[in-house]
Amino acid sequence: MFKNYRLRDYDFKLIILILALSIIGIITIGSAEPAQQTKQMAGVVAGLVIMIALSFFNYSVILKLYWLMYIGNLVLLGLVILMGEEGNGAQRWLKIGGLQFQPSELAKILLILFFAQFIMKYKEKLNTFPVIASIAVLMGVPWIMVKEQPALSTSLVLIFIFCVILYAGGISYKLIFGALAVAIPAVIILVSLAMQPDSTILETYQKNRILAFVNPEEYSTDLAYQQLNSVMAIGSGELDGKGYKNNEITSVKNGNFLSEAETDFIFAVIGEEFGFKGSIAVIILLLLTAMECISVAVRAKDVAGTIIAAAMGGLIAFQSFVNIGVATFILP
Repeated sequence: MFKNYRLRDYDFKLIILILALSIIGIITIGSAEPAQQTKQMAGVVAGLVIMIALSFFNYSVILKLYWLMYIGNLVLLGLVILMGEEGNGAQRWLKIGGLQFQPSELAKILLILFFAQFIMKYKEKLNTFPVIASIAVLMGVPWIMVKEQPALSTSLVLIFIFCVILYAGGISYKLIFGALAVAIPAVIILVSLAMQPDSTILETYQKNRILAFVNPEEYSTDLAYQQLNSVMAIGSGELDGKGYKNNEITSVKNGNFLSEAETDFIFAVIGEEFGFKGSIAVIILLLLTAMECISVAVRAKDVAGTIIAAAMGGLIAFQSFVNIGVATFILP
C-alpha cells in the first residue's frame, strides 16, 4: 500500500507552487474579510497535512474504492437536494455537525478518481459504444444533480473535466472530431433557444447575467454592478497596487462596493492592493501549477495516473480562468 520512497522523486516544485498560492490566499483574505483569515490558515494547514499523508500511499490501492467514491458522491449530492442549506437563491451547501461545505466541489475530485479507475479498467474497449455510453450516463447523473442546485458554473467545470478525462484516457481523435462536429452547432442553437423570452432552459437569473454581460450599461445599477465594480477595483490598482490593507478612501474594497470580496471576487482585491504585478504573479503561479500537473501526467506509470494528474491540472486552469474571467468582465 505504501510507496517505496525516493526523496529525489518527490515533486517539490508542485508543493512550492501550491504553498505560494495558499499563502497569497491567506494574505488576501486577511484584507478582504479579516474574520475569515484564521479559518483559511487552518484549512491550509489541514490540507498540507492531508496532502503529505496521502502522498505516502499508492494511489492504485486507493482507486480500488472507486465505486464507493462514486456512490458516496451521489449520496452527498442527494442530501443537498433533501436537506441542503439555501443561500442566494441556490441550495448547494450541506451542513454535517459543525462543518458546512459544497458537495459539488468535492464531486470534482471524486469523479476524477472514479473515472481514472473506470477508464483504466476498460481502456481496451474505451472507443466502443457500450463503454462510451456507460461513461456518459455515469457522468450525467451527478452532473444533472449539480446543475439543478442550480450551480451553472460548477456544471460547466464538470463538463470541461469530463472532456479532459476522456482525452487523457485515450479516446480516439475520430470520436473527438465527430463530437465537436455535433457539439459546436448544438451549443450555438441551445444558447439561441435559451435566450428566448419564454425559454426555460436557463434559470431567469442565469439569463439575466448573460444579458448584463452583453449590455452592461443597461444593467449597471443591478445585474452588472458586481463586475463593473470589480473591474474598477482592478484598474485602480494600476501597476503596483494601493498597498495591502490600505486606508485609501478611493478603495473600491474599503467602500464595500465589492460583493463577496473574500470568495467570488477575491481577484479584484489582489488587483486593487497588489496591482498589475501582483495579478500577473498569481496568474503565472496558477499556470505553472497546471503545467506541472500536466508534466506529472506525462510521466505517470499508468492511464489512471495520467487521468488524475491531467484532470487536476485542467481543473485548476479552467476554474482559474472562469473566476478571473468573471472578475475582469471577460465572462458573464
